[in-house]
Amino acid sequence: MASTGYEAARRLEGGELNGGRMSKETQHGHGRTAHNVSSSSLRKKSDLALVSKVRCRFLRALLANLQEIFLGTKLSVLFPAVPLAVAASYFNFGRAWLFALSLLGLAPLAERVSFLTEQIAYYTGPTVGGLLNATCGNATELIIALFALREGKIEVVKCSLVGSVLSNLLLVLGTSLFFGGLANLHKEQFYDRKQADVNTGLLLLGALCHILLLMFGYATNSGEHAAVDAVRRLALSRACSVGMLLAYVAYLFFQLKTHRQLFETKEGDEDNGDGVSEDEPVIGFPCAVAWLVGMTTVIAALSEYVVGTIEAASDSWGISVSFISIILLPIVGNAAEHAGAIIFAFKNKLDITLGVSLGSATQISMFVVPLSVIVAWIMGIEMDLDLKLLETGSLIMAILVIAFTLQDGTAHYLKGLVPLLCYIAIAACFYVYRSPNQTNKGALITAA
Repeated sequence: MASTGYEAARRLEGGELNGGRMSKETQHGHGRTAHNVSSSSLRKKSDLALVSKVRCRFLRALLANLQEIFLGTKLSVLFPAVPLAVAASYFNFGRAWLFALSLLGLAPLAERVSFLTEQIAYYTGPTVGGLLNATCGNATELIIALFALREGKIEVVKCSLVGSVLSNLLLVLGTSLFFGGLANLHKEQFYDRKQADVNTGLLLLGALCHILLLMFGYATNSGEHAAVDAVRRLALSRACSVGMLLAYVAYLFFQLKTHRQLFETKEGDEDNGDGVSEDEPVIGFPCAVAWLVGMTTVIAALSEYVVGTIEAASDSWGISVSFISIILLPIVGNAAEHAGAIIFAFKNKLDITLGVSLGSATQISMFVVPLSVIVAWIMGIEMDLDLKLLETGSLIMAILVIAFTLQDGTAHYLKGLVPLLCYIAIAACFYVYRSPNQTNKGALITAA
């Protein structure tokens, strides 16, 4: 009886109530990417036994929809952080508390955005779904960057985006390979090098643009023509950003059209082990779009709280804004995606793990970073690609470490331990690092 009610509710919310219709491509599989499959590992089957007993057809479908959205994820325990963050803002609680609650609330919302984009892809087909995933896959980082730009906090934008790349390359991939290697200690671990080669090539291109801006700054560091050099550096940054965006468009065409088979998951990789069916949508197309808009709006509100309270959290906790932006923001904001990648590494499905970590790093480096520069240009804000020496050096070394780690197509726990230790070293460096502005601010507070 419960099973019948469950299937009836799914049919009702997927087609009868919402008018959703799956495309032919959907009926034969919609080409799920590593991002989609990784996020599905944190989903759980909703028990609709009670919902199926509701007699009103419309109310039954509505309750089934709400249960699928809010209880269909293993991160549902973090949803209370969202209203608590709103209450903290309204009742003027401590700004550090507002920052912490907003950051926690972003984790389940980011996972639900990934879920909703996958649901929409069932109806639109793999190409449109892939483009939507390419746009919304790192929606949290993009929205935080836009709000930080509006507040004029350019260093927060740069540090948070660099931190996202570092966490995906070193923390996520390192942890996945390390624990995956331990869990499969007596098994051979292989992965497809073709996808890794494509992503590392693009990451090196992005790194080259940052190196050029850093070297240009040192080469033209003269007091007489400082203003002219700043204009030239800004122009070079914008030109490089346009080139990076063109490379990303070519990457999307390569991924979604000409070489789609390299990025699609294999048949056996889609089983997440908890009985959740991934062969059909669980909510209708109109509802998925409406929920996606709503979730993105809530993410925008929480992102505004995070950007507005990051300095207060830094002062309250006694850690630098750079450490919060580079280490804490990426870890919490992408917790769902990171956990999914590690889970699939335990199952010896490294292609999915690599697709998540490298794909997300590539998206941040080649799409979100140059897009932020272009948006800042439109807003009249002078943001360039110069990440400063410490951030640029960390980024270059992270890419090189991963490029050497993935060069032979095999994996073991030691290949994961090295990137993980690299990340810990970088995190320790930024923990003790204070920018000149922060040092001066701390000195003024001490003197007062």
